[in-house]
Parts: sequence; C-alpha cells; structure tokens
Amino acid sequence: MTIAPVVVSVRVGAPPDRAFALFSRDMGRWWPHGMTIGAKPHAEIVVEPRSGGRWFERDEEGTETSWGKVLAWEPPGRLLLGWQLNSSFAYDPDFLTEVELTFVPDGAGGSTVTLEHRNLERFGADAEKVAASISQGWPRIIGRFEEFAGVPSAA
Repeated sequence: MTIAPVVVSVRVGAPPDRAFALFSRDMGRWWPHGMTIGAKPHAEIVVEPRSGGRWFERDEEGTETSWGKVLAWEPPGRLLLGWQLNSSFAYDPDFLTEVELTFVPDGAGGSTVTLEHRNLERFGADAEKVAASISQGWPRIIGRFEEFAGVPSAA
C-alpha cells in the first residue's frame, strides 16, 4: 500500500536564507500551542542545526520531548527532518517518516516554502487515518509559519 505524501506550499516575504532560519531556529515562536506532544505546553521547539541533530520540544521546566532528528541540513534550500512520532503521536526511536522542507526564491524577494511529509505507508494499518489527520494539521502549522515569516507584498 502506498499513501500519497502530504504537500503544503506557502509564499513568504523572506528570502530563502531568512525563511530557512526562521523556520528552523524560531520554530517554537510560530508553532501553534496545543499541537505538540509534551505533557506541558512548549517553551521551545529545537531543531539542532546539523545533519544528525535532534528535533524536540522543551517545556518551561526544561523537560524535553523528542519528535525526531535532522536527516539533512542544507541551508538555505533544504531541510529534511525525520518524524519519529508513531500513529499514536508518541515518540518511537524505531519509527521514521520524512518531512522535507524546501525554500525556493520566488523572484520577488520572498520564497516559496514547500513541506512534504512522506513515507506515510509506514504507519501500517493506521496510515490512512494518520494521513487524514496530518493533511489537516500541516496546513494550519505552515499557515502559522507563513504569518510569522511575513506574507509577500503584491507586486
């Protein structure tokens, strides 16, 4: 069984290098509260800036909850994250799907940012249910990033 990836694109008013930095460095500032897996609300969401780095949330008390890992760190054009949340949205170090972000100049000083969450068939019997859930969640999350990074002005 193959499940189509979830793909969401937005245009932002920041060039690729700035959009990449805002996405990866400031994730905790724009990620919607209540859409994380930690026991308490996140204070930070950390994407360690290197291939092999960790991707996790940290609450006000310093408790860390893992989400996955950085598979490829290629600023300013590409970030590949390993999503290690299983079908119950719990961290599982033996589970992996991929979330790829690309940051492409839009020709007007901004960027097109595209998120693709793929390998969804790895969720097994829950794949269709999880795909439906994340196809609703990713547009909201990326919409928050779009607001944070700035919508490009009309030419």
